Amino acid sequence: MAATRASQPTPLVRAERFVWQTARVLEQRRFAHHFTGGGAEAVETALAAYRNEDGGYGHGLEPGLRGPVSRPTHTAHALYVLDSVGRCGGPRVERVCRYLTLVSAADGALPPANPPAGTDDARGRGELLATGPVVGLLHRNQVWHAWLFRATDFCWAAVGALEKPHPYEVVAAVAFLDGVPDRARAAGAADRLGRLVRERLMAVLDPGRPDAYPGAAVHAAGDLPGGERLFPHDYARVPESVARRWFTDEEMDGSLSFLARAQREDGGWPPGRPPGEPVAGLERRPLATIEALRTLRAYGRDLG
Repeated sequence: MAATRASQPTPLVRAERFVWQTARVLEQRRFAHHFTGGGAEAVETALAAYRNEDGGYGHGLEPGLRGPVSRPTHTAHALYVLDSVGRCGGPRVERVCRYLTLVSAADGALPPANPPAGTDDARGRGELLATGPVVGLLHRNQVWHAWLFRATDFCWAAVGALEKPHPYEVVAAVAFLDGVPDRARAAGAADRLGRLVRERLMAVLDPGRPDAYPGAAVHAAGDLPGGERLFPHDYARVPESVARRWFTDEEMDGSLSFLARAQREDGGWPPGRPPGEPVAGLERRPLATIEALRTLRAYGRDLG
């Protein structure tokens, strides 16, 4: 007899099975912490395997970059993990900030990867994509370090200069604005960005017609939902985000329903970006699964 609807595994049960079958130890520990009562210490222990003596993180922590050396992208990922389990502080983060100081570009911001060896002039220019999320996260955790002063100034200037941004630049700007202490200034900057997002069709407001929003396209190829476009939930991951005001309740509800439907038969979500190397694609899916579940739960969706 066919299984009844009530007997079908819930989204959370399906996701848990997927994570335990496919994820790295770190993502397994993160899933356990967020959804099954696991402790934060186990997450920290798993994350420590990626830490280097220079205070940064490497060893493929961000799946798209391989090799053992520390990189800003890996280190930003590590900070995000620590923040997600309430451990973003203390001597550990002090060491991270020293590393960020060493690898920052001449303008005080983070480059997309480690600067090449050579003179200071070879360190290139910082980018909002790399710097905004880190600065916002550190401010949200009330971390104070000399590196933050110039990096914060850089982010304010970069956010103010956005006129024809890439969608991911807006995501980085939101991450900065969500954590920066000057809330009045952040609200004003967010209002301007929200108008840009809507005017330039940078968020898919009708999931049934993704091609009607060319400005939301972020990739030319890849096995991603919505034709590689960003949706309201991609900008406002939690209801408290400054980006939540950009969208109506109906638009956000449609976006979250689309996200819920993106869960695959194996219980996981798509990787969130073109997979690149096969290993990177496999490792990104558990990360995307955890983030999808956290977003759905933050908005009160029933995970089962």
